[in-house]
Amino acid sequence: MPKPPKSPTPPARRDLAALARIMADLRTPETGCPWDLKQSFATIAPYTIEEAYEVADAIERHDMDDLRGELGDLLLQVVYHSQMASEDGAFDLDDVVGGICEKMIRRHPHVYGDAVNGDRPKLAKGFWERQKAKERAERGGDAGQGILADVPRILPALSRAAKLQSRAARVGFDWPDTGPVFAKITEEIAELEAAIAADEPHSRLGEELGDILFVLANLGRHLGIDPEAALTSANAKFTRRFAHIEARLAEDGRKPEDSSLAEMDRLWNQAKAHERADTED
Repeated sequence: MPKPPKSPTPPARRDLAALARIMADLRTPETGCPWDLKQSFATIAPYTIEEAYEVADAIERHDMDDLRGELGDLLLQVVYHSQMASEDGAFDLDDVVGGICEKMIRRHPHVYGDAVNGDRPKLAKGFWERQKAKERAERGGDAGQGILADVPRILPALSRAAKLQSRAARVGFDWPDTGPVFAKITEEIAELEAAIAADEPHSRLGEELGDILFVLANLGRHLGIDPEAALTSANAKFTRRFAHIEARLAEDGRKPEDSSLAEMDRLWNQAKAHERADTED
């Protein structure tokens, strides 16, 4: 009777090589983890996106202990995809690390080149994007495609809107300042109001609302504000203030559904005033 396969011994070190080894162990047939062995690039991709958001959330909360853990979770995603690619004979973790090292050196000639100190700011400004465009053209990335073709579809909608607008602005398709942007916002709001008044189909209302959000993302870009980060901050603010409403009502043994809109609005303004007072302090 054949002996069962021997379980791998955990690596003694705790470094990147050890993490890669652990991932390889988890993906080893017979002795690996059944769940990990079933995974593919497609099934792991949602976790990769989720972990990136959790990193951003820890940063937003200024929680360094949590950030350390979340960065580890995100690093695991890189190792996971690299291991699966290695199994397919496409590339491995060393290729990933080597590739990004080469890219960072290539795109920073003002650091690794012969530029004198006075020339460094000139070289740095816009060089990354110019070099990126050059590399894309050299590998045929722009052949038969428009300048918007490689903006990732998986990006959050507001972030992708700003990215699309920024890319179009490079070839002059942009307003010179915020004046026309505000005018466009007013125009788009009027179009949505007209569609509502005309009892347009729900799909048309969604289209008009999308136009408003798109131009608001453009305003954020003109102001140098990331619209995704701005909305994330607004979500956090709403959450804080609504929690204040719940807490004050709980002191009387009540819940929001036991209150009135007028009372909740008063408590909302109270939370808003407290936040402003804390900021001034």
